[in-house]
Amino acid sequence: MEKSQNPPPYSPPQPGFQPPPPQPGFQPPPQGGYQGPPQSGFRPQQDTQTVIVTHTVAHVPVGPSPTSTTCPSCHAQIVTSVETETTTKTHLFALLLCLFGCWPCCCIPYCMDSCQAKTHYCPNCRAYIGKYEN
Repeated sequence: MEKSQNPPPYSPPQPGFQPPPPQPGFQPPPQGGYQGPPQSGFRPQQDTQTVIVTHTVAHVPVGPSPTSTTCPSCHAQIVTSVETETTTKTHLFALLLCLFGCWPCCCIPYCMDSCQAKTHYCPNCRAYIGKYEN
């Protein structure tokens, strides 16, 4: 394994080279290493502005079928797209049918609309609009 070597020293600047002028408010680093924060009292001006954004979602009454409304996210006039989801109620009805000996009928709650929740989404931006549970 080779030992790391120090990089070669920098060559002196070429004749005619002039460093760019310092920017206003810029203090060049002190020569000779780090010596702590500057003691000159110079502090950059900091303009702070606090912006508080609140997002309130208006309650959109939704039912089991698609609803015409204005999307709270993209503000477009839309008809919601509806997706059905199984709920705890669906699973409980299926379990009760199995426990009472009607195991061939335990899949019926998964096919009934009244045992499932309807979730409404915006068809444009896919934002959540609301949920209907029977």
